[in-house]
Amino acid sequence: MKILSWNVNGIRAADKKGLFEWFKTESPDILCLQEIKALPEQVPPYLRNTPGYNIFYNSAERKGYSGVATFSKEKPIDVKKGFGIEKFDVEGRVIITEFPSFTLFNIYYPNGKKNQERLDYKLDFYDTFLGYADNLKAEGKNIVVCGDFNTAHKEIDLSRPKENSKISGFLPVERAWIDTFIDHGYVDTFRHFNKEPNQYSWWDMKSGARERNVGWRIDYFFVNKEFLPHVKKAFIMQAVMGSDHCPIGIEIEEFK
Repeated sequence: MKILSWNVNGIRAADKKGLFEWFKTESPDILCLQEIKALPEQVPPYLRNTPGYNIFYNSAERKGYSGVATFSKEKPIDVKKGFGIEKFDVEGRVIITEFPSFTLFNIYYPNGKKNQERLDYKLDFYDTFLGYADNLKAEGKNIVVCGDFNTAHKEIDLSRPKENSKISGFLPVERAWIDTFIDHGYVDTFRHFNKEPNQYSWWDMKSGARERNVGWRIDYFFVNKEFLPHVKKAFIMQAVMGSDHCPIGIEIEEFK
């Protein structure tokens, strides 16, 4: 089973740059998109009714902002949009799909760069998510989490750690939360397989950073450690264009 995740920075813009053709070629079992910036009715018909896929959109109340979408060949047992907390749910950042062998979180985590209020919102969102995931894990469910976390974890995960040490996305408090997340029994699948530097998933387009690979790794797949043996591969698709992010993915063995 192949699961892919991509912050497309606008699904309509990405579609004009080849999103749907890439999707058809890759034919993942599950595709999770973040920052779609559109209501379902604003999306081309072939991305609303893609043959062979069950499709779920969760758009923000604010137009042209945030939003996530999940495409799955297998019909989920259950689907939830959000955590049931209004201040988070209005931004359309979460789709939770339950399958027989795992529960998948597709999440576009908040960005904290704007001001202290948004940083506090981001950290509160982080804690709310962790409590939600931990409760499911305590029930014996396996957890797969993918999306744009908007935080680079370690110095290896961005090109210029010293210059960004006081910027949201690499603040000590944000990095410490990822430490806490890992301490709760979750594993960064990419780093489980790949310890190499210069592996990034986001680049500042305004400065031409992608051509120079001056980037950040802020998109992740995490799983609970009990599920890790079923993950056979984790990867970053740095050559795929169409957004300021590139897709990431995992391959898991199919089991019931």
